[in-house]
Amino acid sequence: MDDHVSSEENENFDWNTDDDLEIENYSSSCSTLVTTTRNTQAIISNGEASTSAAAPSNSNLVDQFLGMGFSEKQITKAIKENGEDNAESILETLLTYSSPEGNMTCDSDSHQQQQCVNNDDFSSDYDETVPDDLSEFDSWSDDEIPENYELLPKHEKALLSLTSMGYTVEEASAAVERCGPDASIGEITDFICAAQMAKTEAVFYEEEKPKKLFTSNGKLKRKKFHELEAHKRKKQKGPLTEEDEVIRLPNPMIGFGVPSGSTAITHRTLPDAAVGPPFFYYENVALAPKGVWDTISRFIYDVQPEFVDSQYFCATARKRGYVHNLPIKNRFPILPLPPRTIHDALPMTRRWWPEWDPRTKLNCLQTSYASSRLTDRIRKALEKWGESENVPEDVRKYVMYECRKWNLVWVGKNKVAPLEPDEVEMLLGFPRNHTRGGGISRTDRYKSLGNSFQVDTVAYHLSVLKDIFPNGINMLSLFSGIGGAEVALHRLGIPLKNVVSVELSEANRDIVRSWWEQTNQKGNLVHLADVQQLNPDKLEQLMRPFGGFDLVVGGSPCNNLAGSNRVSRDGLEGEQSALFYEFPRILDLVKCIMNGQNEN
Repeated sequence: MDDHVSSEENENFDWNTDDDLEIENYSSSCSTLVTTTRNTQAIISNGEASTSAAAPSNSNLVDQFLGMGFSEKQITKAIKENGEDNAESILETLLTYSSPEGNMTCDSDSHQQQQCVNNDDFSSDYDETVPDDLSEFDSWSDDEIPENYELLPKHEKALLSLTSMGYTVEEASAAVERCGPDASIGEITDFICAAQMAKTEAVFYEEEKPKKLFTSNGKLKRKKFHELEAHKRKKQKGPLTEEDEVIRLPNPMIGFGVPSGSTAITHRTLPDAAVGPPFFYYENVALAPKGVWDTISRFIYDVQPEFVDSQYFCATARKRGYVHNLPIKNRFPILPLPPRTIHDALPMTRRWWPEWDPRTKLNCLQTSYASSRLTDRIRKALEKWGESENVPEDVRKYVMYECRKWNLVWVGKNKVAPLEPDEVEMLLGFPRNHTRGGGISRTDRYKSLGNSFQVDTVAYHLSVLKDIFPNGINMLSLFSGIGGAEVALHRLGIPLKNVVSVELSEANRDIVRSWWEQTNQKGNLVHLADVQQLNPDKLEQLMRPFGGFDLVVGGSPCNNLAGSNRVSRDGLEGEQSALFYEFPRILDLVKCIMNGQNEN
Protein backbone atom coordinates (compact mmCIF):
# COMPACT_ATOMS: atom_id res chain seq x y z
CA MET A 1 0.00 0.00 0.00
CA ASP A 2 1.21 3.51 -0.80
CA ASP A 3 2.45 5.09 2.42
CA HIS A 4 1.51 8.56 1.23
CA VAL A 5 -2.24 8.67 0.75
CA SER A 6 -5.16 10.65 2.01
CA SER A 7 -6.96 9.61 5.15
CA GLU A 8 -9.94 8.70 2.96
CA GLU A 9 -8.06 5.66 1.70
CA ASN A 10 -7.07 4.58 5.18
CA GLU A 11 -8.55 6.22 8.25
CA ASN A 12 -6.06 4.37 10.50
CA PHE A 13 -3.13 5.51 8.40
CA ASP A 14 0.30 4.90 9.94
CA TRP A 15 2.12 8.09 9.08
CA ASN A 16 5.49 7.29 7.56
CA THR A 17 7.08 10.67 7.20
CA ASP A 18 10.18 12.60 8.02
CA ASP A 19 8.89 13.67 11.40
CA ASP A 20 8.09 12.80 14.87
CA LEU A 21 4.45 12.84 14.19
CA GLU A 22 4.26 16.23 15.50
CA ILE A 23 1.55 14.80 17.60
CA GLU A 24 3.99 15.88 20.25
CA ASN A 25 2.98 19.38 19.16
CA TYR A 26 -0.61 18.80 20.18
CA SER A 27 -1.56 21.21 22.90
CA SER A 28 -1.41 20.11 26.50
CA SER A 29 -4.98 18.94 26.02
CA CYS A 30 -3.59 15.62 24.89
CA SER A 31 -1.77 15.18 28.15
CA THR A 32 -4.89 14.00 29.93
CA LEU A 33 -5.56 11.14 27.54
CA VAL A 34 -3.82 8.56 29.71
CA THR A 35 -5.07 10.02 32.96
CA THR A 36 -8.62 9.77 31.72
CA THR A 37 -8.34 6.08 31.04
CA ARG A 38 -6.82 5.42 34.43
CA ASN A 39 -9.38 7.29 36.46
CA THR A 40 -12.30 5.29 35.09
CA GLN A 41 -14.87 4.66 37.80
CA ALA A 42 -15.67 1.10 38.73
CA ILE A 43 -19.31 0.00 38.90
CA ILE A 44 -20.31 -1.44 42.25
CA SER A 45 -22.26 -4.67 42.26
CA ASN A 46 -22.85 -7.04 45.18
CA GLY A 47 -20.50 -5.01 47.33
CA GLU A 48 -17.46 -5.58 45.09
CA ALA A 49 -15.70 -3.30 42.63
CA SER A 50 -15.61 -4.55 39.09
CA THR A 51 -15.54 -3.15 35.60
CA SER A 52 -18.65 -3.34 33.50
CA ALA A 53 -19.25 -6.62 31.79
CA ALA A 54 -19.83 -4.69 28.64
CA ALA A 55 -16.43 -2.95 28.77
CA PRO A 56 -14.77 -2.99 25.36
CA SER A 57 -11.75 -5.24 24.94
CA ASN A 58 -10.04 -3.03 22.35
CA SER A 59 -8.17 -0.55 24.55
CA ASN A 60 -6.55 1.14 21.54
CA LEU A 61 -9.99 1.99 20.17
CA VAL A 62 -11.05 3.41 23.53
CA ASP A 63 -7.85 5.46 23.79
CA GLN A 64 -8.43 6.86 20.32
CA PHE A 65 -11.87 8.23 21.20
CA LEU A 66 -10.75 9.37 24.64
CA GLY A 67 -8.08 11.42 22.89
CA MET A 68 -10.84 13.10 20.90
CA GLY A 69 -12.47 14.30 24.11
CA PHE A 70 -15.33 11.82 24.57
CA SER A 71 -15.88 10.28 28.00
CA GLU A 72 -15.38 6.58 28.61
CA LYS A 73 -19.07 6.15 29.48
CA GLN A 74 -20.03 7.50 26.08
CA ILE A 75 -17.45 5.34 24.31
CA THR A 76 -18.50 2.14 26.09
CA LYS A 77 -22.14 2.84 25.25
CA ALA A 78 -21.35 3.53 21.58
CA ILE A 79 -19.20 0.41 21.22
CA LYS A 80 -21.92 -1.69 22.79
CA GLU A 81 -24.40 -0.36 20.23
CA ASN A 82 -22.15 -0.69 17.16
CA GLY A 83 -19.59 -3.37 17.98
CA GLU A 84 -15.82 -2.89 18.09
CA ASP A 85 -15.18 -3.38 14.36
CA ASN A 86 -16.90 -0.28 13.03
CA ALA A 87 -15.01 2.79 14.22
CA GLU A 88 -16.84 5.12 11.89
CA SER A 89 -20.28 4.10 13.20
CA ILE A 90 -19.01 4.47 16.76
CA LEU A 91 -17.87 8.00 16.01
CA GLU A 92 -21.20 8.90 14.41
CA THR A 93 -22.99 7.57 17.49
CA LEU A 94 -20.72 9.58 19.81
CA LEU A 95 -21.48 12.73 17.88
CA THR A 96 -25.18 11.92 18.14
CA TYR A 97 -24.84 11.76 21.93
CA SER A 98 -23.55 15.33 21.78
CA SER A 99 -26.43 16.61 19.64
CA PRO A 100 -29.40 18.49 21.13
CA GLU A 101 -31.59 15.41 20.68
CA GLY A 102 -28.95 12.98 21.81
CA ASN A 103 -29.51 12.71 25.56
CA MET A 104 -28.76 9.14 26.59
CA THR A 105 -30.93 6.91 28.70
CA CYS A 106 -30.04 3.89 30.74
CA ASP A 107 -30.30 0.38 29.36
CA SER A 108 -32.62 -1.99 31.10
CA ASP A 109 -29.78 -4.42 31.72
CA SER A 110 -27.52 -1.92 33.45
CA HIS A 111 -26.34 -2.56 36.98
CA GLN A 112 -28.85 -1.80 39.69
CA GLN A 113 -26.68 0.76 41.41
CA GLN A 114 -25.88 2.59 38.16
CA GLN A 115 -28.13 5.62 37.93
CA CYS A 116 -29.54 7.18 34.78
CA VAL A 117 -27.62 10.25 33.74
CA ASN A 118 -28.10 13.08 31.29
CA ASN A 119 -25.71 14.65 28.82
CA ASP A 120 -23.89 16.58 31.54
CA ASP A 121 -22.75 13.35 33.11
CA PHE A 122 -21.27 12.24 29.84
CA SER A 123 -18.98 15.21 29.56
CA SER A 124 -15.32 14.51 29.01
CA ASP A 125 -12.88 13.99 31.83
CA TYR A 126 -10.60 16.29 29.90
CA ASP A 127 -9.03 19.21 31.73
CA GLU A 128 -7.27 21.93 29.80
CA THR A 129 -5.01 22.91 32.68
CA VAL A 130 -2.08 20.83 33.85
CA PRO A 131 -0.31 21.85 37.04
CA ASP A 132 3.25 23.05 36.60
CA ASP A 133 4.07 22.39 40.22
CA LEU A 134 3.13 19.70 42.68
CA SER A 135 1.67 22.25 45.06
CA GLU A 136 -1.08 22.91 42.53
CA PHE A 137 -2.12 19.27 42.41
CA ASP A 138 -4.57 18.61 45.20
CA SER A 139 -5.03 14.85 44.97
CA TRP A 140 -2.43 14.17 47.64
CA SER A 141 -3.59 13.41 51.13
CA ASP A 142 -1.57 14.83 54.00
CA ASP A 143 -0.10 11.48 54.98
CA GLU A 144 1.03 10.74 51.42
CA ILE A 145 3.35 13.73 50.98
CA PRO A 146 6.95 12.78 51.87
CA GLU A 147 8.30 14.63 54.90
CA ASN A 148 11.31 15.89 52.97
CA TYR A 149 9.35 16.83 49.85
CA GLU A 150 10.46 20.48 49.82
CA LEU A 151 14.10 19.36 49.91
CA LEU A 152 13.79 17.09 46.88
CA PRO A 153 15.40 18.05 43.55
CA LYS A 154 13.05 19.46 40.93
CA HIS A 155 13.07 16.32 38.78
CA GLU A 156 12.04 14.12 41.73
CA LYS A 157 9.19 16.50 42.51
CA ALA A 158 8.15 16.13 38.90
CA LEU A 159 8.23 12.34 39.21
CA LEU A 160 6.03 12.44 42.29
CA SER A 161 3.63 14.81 40.59
CA LEU A 162 3.36 12.60 37.52
CA THR A 163 2.76 9.47 39.55
CA SER A 164 0.09 11.30 41.52
CA MET A 165 -1.63 11.92 38.17
CA GLY A 166 -1.74 8.19 37.50
CA TYR A 167 1.39 7.60 35.40
CA THR A 168 3.69 4.72 36.27
CA VAL A 169 7.18 5.31 37.65
CA GLU A 170 8.75 4.00 34.45
CA GLU A 171 6.65 6.25 32.22
CA ALA A 172 7.34 9.30 34.36
CA SER A 173 11.05 8.62 34.72
CA ALA A 174 11.59 8.01 31.00
CA ALA A 175 9.68 11.15 30.06
CA VAL A 176 11.53 13.36 32.57
CA GLU A 177 14.83 11.98 31.28
CA ARG A 178 13.92 12.75 27.67
CA CYS A 179 12.41 16.19 28.31
CA GLY A 180 15.09 17.37 30.72
CA PRO A 181 15.00 18.43 34.38
CA ASP A 182 13.69 21.94 33.65
CA ALA A 183 10.62 20.86 31.68
CA SER A 184 7.22 21.71 33.13
CA ILE A 185 4.66 19.06 34.06
CA GLY A 186 2.55 20.12 31.08
CA GLU A 187 5.45 19.57 28.67
CA ILE A 188 6.27 16.17 30.15
CA THR A 189 2.68 14.95 29.98
CA ASP A 190 2.55 16.18 26.38
CA PHE A 191 5.56 13.98 25.66
CA ILE A 192 3.98 10.91 27.31
CA CYS A 193 0.78 11.55 25.37
CA ALA A 194 2.70 11.72 22.08
CA ALA A 195 4.51 8.48 22.81
CA GLN A 196 1.34 6.62 23.67
CA MET A 197 -0.55 7.92 20.66
CA ALA A 198 2.31 6.85 18.41
CA LYS A 199 2.53 3.46 20.11
CA THR A 200 6.24 3.90 20.78
CA GLU A 201 6.49 3.10 24.46
CA ALA A 202 8.77 0.15 23.76
CA VAL A 203 11.31 2.46 22.15
CA PHE A 204 12.19 4.30 25.33
CA TYR A 205 10.41 2.58 28.23
CA GLU A 206 11.97 -0.35 30.02
CA GLU A 207 10.52 -3.64 28.89
CA GLU A 208 9.70 -4.95 32.32
CA LYS A 209 6.08 -4.79 33.44
CA PRO A 210 5.51 -1.35 34.98
CA LYS A 211 4.55 -1.07 38.60
CA LYS A 212 1.27 0.71 39.17
CA LEU A 213 1.42 3.38 41.83
CA PHE A 214 -2.31 3.95 42.09
CA THR A 215 -5.25 1.98 43.40
CA SER A 216 -8.35 0.97 41.48
CA ASN A 217 -10.16 4.17 42.46
CA GLY A 218 -7.34 6.41 41.28
CA LYS A 219 -5.78 7.07 44.74
CA LEU A 220 -2.04 6.91 45.13
CA LYS A 221 -0.51 4.15 47.17
CA ARG A 222 1.14 5.29 50.36
CA LYS A 223 4.43 3.67 49.36
CA LYS A 224 4.79 5.60 46.12
CA PHE A 225 7.74 7.64 47.41
CA HIS A 226 9.63 4.50 48.41
CA GLU A 227 8.87 3.00 45.00
CA LEU A 228 10.41 6.04 43.37
CA GLU A 229 13.50 5.77 45.51
CA ALA A 230 13.88 2.07 44.69
CA HIS A 231 13.52 2.80 40.99
CA LYS A 232 16.18 5.50 41.21
CA ARG A 233 18.61 3.15 42.98
CA LYS A 234 18.01 0.47 40.37
CA LYS A 235 18.95 2.90 37.61
CA GLN A 236 22.14 3.85 39.45
CA LYS A 237 23.49 0.30 39.69
CA GLY A 238 25.83 0.77 36.77
CA PRO A 239 26.95 3.36 34.23
CA LEU A 240 24.83 3.85 31.13
CA THR A 241 26.23 2.40 27.94
CA GLU A 242 26.65 4.58 24.87
CA GLU A 243 23.43 3.26 23.39
CA ASP A 244 21.56 4.04 26.63
CA GLU A 245 22.74 7.62 26.87
CA VAL A 246 20.33 10.20 25.57
CA ILE A 247 21.15 13.63 24.20
CA ARG A 248 18.44 15.67 25.84
CA LEU A 249 16.33 17.97 23.76
CA PRO A 250 16.47 21.62 24.80
CA ASN A 251 13.42 23.61 25.80
CA PRO A 252 12.86 25.94 24.08
CA MET A 253 14.30 24.26 20.99
CA ILE A 254 16.24 27.24 19.63
CA GLY A 255 19.68 25.74 19.05
CA PHE A 256 22.44 28.34 19.26
CA GLY A 257 19.89 31.07 18.69
CA VAL A 258 17.06 32.19 16.42
CA PRO A 259 16.38 35.54 14.70
CA SER A 260 13.73 36.57 17.21
CA GLY A 261 15.84 35.63 20.23
CA SER A 262 17.58 38.24 22.36
CA THR A 263 20.47 35.97 23.28
CA ALA A 264 22.51 33.57 21.19
CA ILE A 265 25.53 31.36 21.62
CA THR A 266 28.27 32.65 19.33
CA HIS A 267 31.16 30.33 20.15
CA ARG A 268 31.68 26.59 20.49
CA THR A 269 34.66 24.25 20.40
CA LEU A 270 34.58 21.58 17.72
CA PRO A 271 36.46 18.27 17.93
CA ASP A 272 39.71 18.43 15.96
CA ALA A 273 38.48 15.86 13.42
CA ALA A 274 35.53 18.11 12.54
CA VAL A 275 37.64 21.20 11.77
CA GLY A 276 38.72 22.03 8.28
CA PRO A 277 37.22 21.63 4.83
CA PRO A 278 34.68 20.75 3.79
CA PHE A 279 31.88 22.27 5.82
CA PHE A 280 29.16 19.71 6.51
CA TYR A 281 25.54 19.93 7.51
CA TYR A 282 23.38 16.93 8.45
CA GLU A 283 19.68 17.03 9.41
CA ASN A 284 17.12 14.60 10.82
CA VAL A 285 14.10 14.44 13.11
CA ALA A 286 14.75 15.57 16.68
CA LEU A 287 12.49 13.10 18.48
CA ALA A 288 14.26 9.97 17.33
CA PRO A 289 14.40 6.73 19.36
CA LYS A 290 16.67 6.45 22.35
CA GLY A 291 20.38 6.62 21.56
CA VAL A 292 19.98 7.62 17.91
CA TRP A 293 21.40 11.13 18.26
CA ASP A 294 24.29 9.80 20.34
CA THR A 295 25.10 7.45 17.48
CA ILE A 296 24.73 10.16 14.84
CA SER A 297 27.01 12.48 16.80
CA ARG A 298 29.58 9.73 17.34
CA PHE A 299 29.76 8.91 13.63
CA ILE A 300 30.06 12.56 12.59
CA TYR A 301 33.24 13.42 14.51
CA ASP A 302 31.48 13.67 17.91
CA VAL A 303 29.89 17.00 16.98
CA GLN A 304 26.96 17.76 19.27
CA PRO A 305 23.68 18.38 17.44
CA GLU A 306 21.91 21.71 17.33
CA PHE A 307 18.19 21.18 17.91
CA VAL A 308 15.84 23.74 16.40
CA ASP A 309 12.07 23.96 16.01
CA SER A 310 11.10 25.84 12.85
CA GLN A 311 8.14 27.43 14.63
CA TYR A 312 10.63 30.20 15.53
CA PHE A 313 11.10 30.87 11.81
CA CYS A 314 7.65 30.35 10.31
CA ALA A 315 4.03 29.45 11.10
CA THR A 316 4.60 25.70 11.38
CA ALA A 317 6.48 23.50 13.80
CA ARG A 318 9.29 21.25 12.58
CA LYS A 319 11.56 19.83 15.28
CA ARG A 320 14.93 18.90 13.83
CA GLY A 321 18.47 18.13 14.87
CA TYR A 322 21.42 19.48 12.86
CA VAL A 323 25.00 18.24 13.11
CA HIS A 324 27.40 20.63 11.42
CA ASN A 325 30.78 22.38 11.66
CA LEU A 326 29.56 25.76 10.43
CA PRO A 327 30.48 28.96 12.26
CA ILE A 328 27.65 30.09 14.52
CA LYS A 329 28.51 33.79 14.78
CA ASN A 330 26.97 36.48 12.56
CA ARG A 331 24.08 34.41 11.30
CA PHE A 332 21.28 36.30 9.58
CA PRO A 333 17.81 35.36 8.29
CA ILE A 334 16.42 35.58 4.78
CA LEU A 335 14.49 38.79 4.20
CA PRO A 336 11.65 39.49 4.12
CA LEU A 337 10.90 37.39 7.17
CA PRO A 338 8.19 34.79 6.57
CA PRO A 339 4.82 35.04 8.35
CA ARG A 340 5.04 33.62 11.86
CA THR A 341 1.39 32.81 12.64
CA ILE A 342 -1.39 30.95 10.87
CA HIS A 343 -3.44 34.10 10.34
CA ASP A 344 -0.48 36.01 8.93
CA ALA A 345 0.38 33.14 6.60
CA LEU A 346 -3.24 32.37 5.64
CA PRO A 347 -5.15 35.62 6.21
CA MET A 348 -8.32 34.37 4.51
CA THR A 349 -8.84 31.88 7.34
CA ARG A 350 -9.13 34.59 10.00
CA ARG A 351 -12.75 35.40 9.13
CA TRP A 352 -13.95 31.87 9.83
CA TRP A 353 -11.69 30.94 12.75
CA PRO A 354 -13.80 30.12 15.87
CA GLU A 355 -12.70 31.64 19.14
CA TRP A 356 -12.44 28.17 20.70
CA ASP A 357 -9.66 27.16 18.27
CA PRO A 358 -6.56 28.55 20.04
CA ARG A 359 -3.98 27.57 17.41
CA THR A 360 -1.50 30.17 16.21
CA LYS A 361 0.98 27.65 14.77
CA LEU A 362 0.49 24.57 12.65
CA ASN A 363 1.92 21.21 13.60
CA CYS A 364 4.64 19.64 11.50
CA LEU A 365 3.60 19.38 7.86
CA GLN A 366 3.22 15.73 6.94
CA THR A 367 3.28 13.73 3.73
CA SER A 368 -0.41 12.79 4.06
CA TYR A 369 -3.58 14.85 4.06
CA ALA A 370 -7.11 14.61 5.45
CA SER A 371 -9.94 13.15 3.39
CA SER A 372 -13.06 14.91 2.18
CA ARG A 373 -15.06 12.39 4.19
CA LEU A 374 -13.43 13.58 7.40
CA THR A 375 -13.96 17.27 6.69
CA ASP A 376 -17.59 16.57 5.77
CA ARG A 377 -18.08 14.72 9.06
CA ILE A 378 -16.71 17.71 10.94
CA ARG A 379 -19.03 20.06 9.04
CA LYS A 380 -22.08 17.98 9.92
CA ALA A 381 -21.06 17.75 13.56
CA LEU A 382 -20.82 21.55 13.78
CA GLU A 383 -23.89 22.46 11.74
CA LYS A 384 -26.18 20.86 14.33
CA TRP A 385 -25.34 23.71 16.68
CA GLY A 386 -25.70 26.73 14.45
CA GLU A 387 -23.30 29.39 15.68
CA SER A 388 -19.82 28.37 16.81
CA GLU A 389 -20.33 29.64 20.36
CA ASN A 390 -23.12 27.06 20.79
CA VAL A 391 -20.92 24.06 20.00
CA PRO A 392 -20.58 21.88 23.14
CA GLU A 393 -17.23 21.12 24.70
CA ASP A 394 -16.96 17.48 23.64
CA VAL A 395 -17.65 18.32 19.98
CA ARG A 396 -15.09 21.12 20.14
CA LYS A 397 -12.52 18.69 21.50
CA TYR A 398 -13.21 16.19 18.76
CA VAL A 399 -12.88 18.88 16.08
CA MET A 400 -9.67 20.24 17.63
CA TYR A 401 -8.22 16.72 17.78
CA GLU A 402 -8.72 16.26 14.05
CA CYS A 403 -7.60 19.81 13.21
CA ARG A 404 -4.31 19.38 15.05
CA LYS A 405 -3.74 15.89 13.68
CA TRP A 406 -4.27 16.87 10.04
CA ASN A 407 -3.39 20.60 10.15
CA LEU A 408 -6.90 21.57 9.07
CA VAL A 409 -7.68 25.26 8.63
CA TRP A 410 -11.01 27.11 8.58
CA VAL A 411 -12.18 28.04 5.08
CA GLY A 412 -15.87 28.80 5.71
CA LYS A 413 -18.57 28.62 8.34
CA ASN A 414 -18.27 25.17 9.95
CA LYS A 415 -15.85 24.21 7.15
CA VAL A 416 -12.29 22.99 7.60
CA ALA A 417 -9.91 21.86 4.88
CA PRO A 418 -6.37 20.50 4.56
CA LEU A 419 -3.62 22.78 3.36
CA GLU A 420 -3.14 22.99 -0.37
CA PRO A 421 0.30 22.04 -1.76
CA ASP A 422 0.90 25.69 -2.73
CA GLU A 423 0.29 26.70 0.89
CA VAL A 424 2.68 24.02 2.13
CA GLU A 425 5.34 25.31 -0.28
CA MET A 426 4.94 28.81 1.12
CA LEU A 427 5.10 27.65 4.75
CA LEU A 428 8.29 25.67 4.08
CA GLY A 429 9.98 28.58 2.30
CA PHE A 430 9.93 27.25 -1.27
CA PRO A 431 8.96 29.39 -4.27
CA ARG A 432 5.39 29.17 -5.51
CA ASN A 433 4.75 26.23 -7.85
CA HIS A 434 8.10 24.68 -6.89
CA THR A 435 6.57 21.19 -6.94
CA ARG A 436 3.72 21.89 -9.36
CA GLY A 437 3.42 20.53 -12.90
CA GLY A 438 5.79 18.43 -14.91
CA GLY A 439 3.78 15.28 -14.29
CA ILE A 440 4.05 15.52 -10.49
CA SER A 441 0.82 14.29 -8.89
CA ARG A 442 -0.87 15.99 -5.96
CA THR A 443 0.02 13.04 -3.75
CA ASP A 444 3.68 13.23 -4.78
CA ARG A 445 3.71 16.95 -4.04
CA TYR A 446 2.58 16.33 -0.46
CA LYS A 447 5.10 13.49 -0.13
CA SER A 448 8.03 15.52 -1.43
CA LEU A 449 7.20 18.61 0.63
CA GLY A 450 6.60 16.61 3.81
CA ASN A 451 10.10 15.17 3.55
CA SER A 452 11.87 18.46 2.84
CA PHE A 453 13.89 21.05 4.76
CA GLN A 454 12.25 24.18 6.14
CA VAL A 455 14.19 26.59 3.95
CA ASP A 456 14.21 29.62 6.27
CA THR A 457 15.63 27.56 9.14
CA VAL A 458 18.36 25.98 7.03
CA ALA A 459 19.20 29.31 5.37
CA TYR A 460 19.74 30.91 8.78
CA HIS A 461 22.38 28.28 9.57
CA LEU A 462 24.00 28.46 6.11
CA SER A 463 24.02 32.28 6.04
CA VAL A 464 27.54 32.36 7.54
CA LEU A 465 28.86 30.96 4.24
CA LYS A 466 28.01 34.09 2.26
CA ASP A 467 31.12 35.99 3.38
CA ILE A 468 33.29 32.88 3.18
CA PHE A 469 32.34 32.06 -0.43
CA PRO A 470 31.44 35.40 -2.07
CA ASN A 471 32.21 34.05 -5.55
CA GLY A 472 30.13 30.91 -5.21
CA ILE A 473 30.16 27.45 -3.64
CA ASN A 474 30.74 23.84 -4.69
CA MET A 475 28.29 21.53 -2.93
CA LEU A 476 27.67 17.82 -2.59
CA SER A 477 23.97 17.39 -1.75
CA LEU A 478 23.14 13.92 -0.43
CA PHE A 479 19.49 12.82 -0.17
CA SER A 480 18.68 16.10 -1.93
CA GLY A 481 14.90 15.73 -1.95
CA ILE A 482 13.38 18.78 -3.65
CA GLY A 483 16.52 20.86 -3.17
CA GLY A 484 15.95 22.59 0.16
CA ALA A 485 19.65 23.36 0.63
CA GLU A 486 20.02 24.58 -2.96
CA VAL A 487 17.01 26.89 -2.61
CA ALA A 488 18.32 28.20 0.74
CA LEU A 489 21.74 29.08 -0.71
CA HIS A 490 20.13 30.72 -3.74
CA ARG A 491 17.81 32.82 -1.57
CA LEU A 492 20.87 33.89 0.47
CA GLY A 493 22.52 35.14 -2.70
CA ILE A 494 25.32 32.55 -2.66
CA PRO A 495 26.09 31.49 -6.27
CA LEU A 496 25.95 27.75 -6.94
CA LYS A 497 29.06 26.95 -8.97
CA ASN A 498 29.02 23.15 -8.96
CA VAL A 499 26.33 21.00 -7.35
CA VAL A 500 26.34 17.22 -7.28
CA SER A 501 22.84 16.24 -6.21
CA VAL A 502 22.17 12.64 -5.14
CA GLU A 503 18.48 11.74 -4.89
CA LEU A 504 16.70 8.43 -5.44
CA SER A 505 13.30 9.85 -6.40
CA GLU A 506 13.01 10.67 -10.09
CA ALA A 507 10.13 13.05 -9.35
CA ASN A 508 12.31 14.99 -6.90
CA ARG A 509 15.21 15.11 -9.36
CA ASP A 510 12.84 16.56 -11.96
CA ILE A 511 11.70 19.22 -9.47
CA VAL A 512 15.29 20.30 -8.73
CA ARG A 513 16.25 20.29 -12.42
CA SER A 514 13.21 22.42 -13.28
CA TRP A 515 14.01 24.89 -10.49
CA TRP A 516 17.64 25.08 -11.63
CA GLU A 517 16.56 26.07 -15.13
CA GLN A 518 13.80 28.48 -14.07
CA THR A 519 16.15 30.40 -11.75
CA ASN A 520 18.80 30.69 -14.50
CA GLN A 521 21.58 29.08 -12.50
CA LYS A 522 24.96 29.60 -14.18
CA GLY A 523 26.75 26.71 -12.51
CA ASN A 524 26.84 22.99 -13.21
CA LEU A 525 24.26 20.54 -11.86
CA VAL A 526 25.06 16.82 -11.83
CA HIS A 527 22.32 14.42 -10.79
CA LEU A 528 22.94 10.94 -9.37
CA ALA A 529 20.37 8.49 -8.06
CA ASP A 530 22.02 6.33 -5.40
CA VAL A 531 24.35 7.41 -2.59
CA GLN A 532 25.59 3.84 -2.29
CA GLN A 533 27.17 4.17 -5.73
CA LEU A 534 29.49 6.95 -4.55
CA ASN A 535 32.81 5.12 -4.19
CA PRO A 536 36.28 6.73 -4.01
CA ASP A 537 36.81 6.55 -7.77
CA LYS A 538 33.47 8.15 -8.56
CA LEU A 539 33.97 10.92 -6.01
CA GLU A 540 37.46 11.67 -7.26
CA GLN A 541 36.16 11.84 -10.82
CA LEU A 542 33.39 14.26 -9.80
CA MET A 543 35.73 16.48 -7.77
CA ARG A 544 38.63 16.65 -10.22
CA PRO A 545 37.30 19.55 -12.39
CA PHE A 546 36.89 21.98 -9.47
CA GLY A 547 39.20 20.58 -6.77
CA GLY A 548 36.74 19.59 -4.04
CA PHE A 549 33.51 20.39 -2.24
CA ASP A 550 33.08 23.40 0.00
CA LEU A 551 29.93 21.99 1.60
CA VAL A 552 28.50 18.49 2.07
CA VAL A 553 24.84 18.63 3.08
CA GLY A 554 22.17 16.00 3.57
CA GLY A 555 19.32 14.57 5.57
CA SER A 556 18.99 10.80 5.30
CA PRO A 557 15.57 9.09 5.36
CA CYS A 558 13.86 9.24 8.73
CA ASN A 559 11.26 6.55 8.02
CA ASN A 560 12.48 4.36 10.87
CA LEU A 561 13.13 7.26 13.24
CA ALA A 562 9.90 9.24 13.17
CA GLY A 563 7.43 8.81 16.00
CA SER A 564 4.71 8.69 13.36
CA ASN A 565 5.99 5.34 12.12
CA ARG A 566 4.11 2.82 14.27
CA VAL A 567 5.23 -0.22 12.28
CA SER A 568 9.00 -0.12 11.81
CA ARG A 569 10.48 2.50 14.12
CA ASP A 570 13.74 0.58 14.25
CA GLY A 571 16.10 3.51 14.60
CA LEU A 572 19.27 3.58 12.55
CA GLU A 573 19.02 -0.16 12.00
CA GLY A 574 15.85 0.26 9.95
CA GLU A 575 15.95 -0.45 6.24
CA GLN A 576 15.63 3.19 5.15
CA SER A 577 17.22 5.06 8.05
CA ALA A 578 20.33 2.86 7.96
CA LEU A 579 21.27 4.97 4.94
CA PHE A 580 22.46 7.52 7.52
CA TYR A 581 25.78 5.67 7.62
CA GLU A 582 26.33 6.66 3.99
CA PHE A 583 26.64 10.29 5.05
CA PRO A 584 29.70 9.89 7.34
CA ARG A 585 31.19 7.34 4.92
CA ILE A 586 31.01 9.75 1.98
CA LEU A 587 32.05 12.72 4.12
CA ASP A 588 35.16 10.83 5.22
CA LEU A 589 35.98 9.98 1.60
CA VAL A 590 35.61 13.61 0.52
CA LYS A 591 37.90 14.81 3.33
CA CYS A 592 40.43 12.12 2.54
CA ILE A 593 40.50 12.93 -1.20
CA MET A 594 40.74 16.68 -0.54
CA ASN A 595 43.53 16.22 1.99
CA GLY A 596 45.41 14.07 -0.51
CA GLN A 597 45.04 16.76 -3.17
CA ASN A 598 46.33 19.40 -0.77
CA GLU A 599 49.37 17.30 0.10
CA ASN A 600 50.21 16.94 -3.59
